[in-house]
Amino acid sequence: MVAQPELTETATQTETPELGLWQQIKEDWIAHGRDWTKPGFRAVAVQRFGVWRMQVEPKLLRAPLSILYRSLYRKIRNTYGIDLPYTVKLGRRVIVEHQGAIVIHGYCVIGDDCIIRQGVTLGNRYLDRPLEAPKLGTRVNVGAGAKLLGGISLGDGASIGANAVVLSDVPAGQTAVGIPAKILKSTK
Repeated sequence: MVAQPELTETATQTETPELGLWQQIKEDWIAHGRDWTKPGFRAVAVQRFGVWRMQVEPKLLRAPLSILYRSLYRKIRNTYGIDLPYTVKLGRRVIVEHQGAIVIHGYCVIGDDCIIRQGVTLGNRYLDRPLEAPKLGTRVNVGAGAKLLGGISLGDGASIGANAVVLSDVPAGQTAVGIPAKILKSTK
C-alpha cells in the first residue's frame, strides 16, 4: 500500500465554487436521500472532514482533528468496507450507493453527481506506476463490482456495467461492459 501524500487545499477541491464543510455535507445528505444513517453518506462526510481539516493552521491545532479524522476513516473502512481517503479529489453530490468492498485510490478524481456502487475498485494498474488513478467526469455511473484500473479517463455521463474491468478511456455518454470492458455500439 502506498502512503497517501499530504495535499494542499487547492489540490483537493474541484473547480466548482467552493462550499464550506457544512454546506458540502448538507448537499451530500440531500443527495443520499436525507438519510444520515447511510454508510455512503457517512463515508463521504468523513472524506470531506478530512479535506477540511487540512486547511486548519497551525499544525498544532490540526493535530487533534487529524487524530479524529484517522479514527473516523478507519471506522468507516473497517465497518462499512468503504475506503475513501481524503486525498481523493471528490466532486459535489457524489453518491456511494451501497456499502462493501469499495476501494478508491488516493489520487482518483471523481466528478460531480457520480454514483459508485458496492464492490467497485478505482485503482492503479501497474506496480511501477503507483500514482496513476482513474479520473471520472461528471454524472458517471459505476455498476456493482466494476474495476477501473490505471490512469484512465471516463467522460461525462459515461456508464460502466456491473463487474466490468475498465482498462482504457471511456468517451462521454458511452457505456462500457465486459472483461476487459468494451464500448457498447449504439442501436440507433
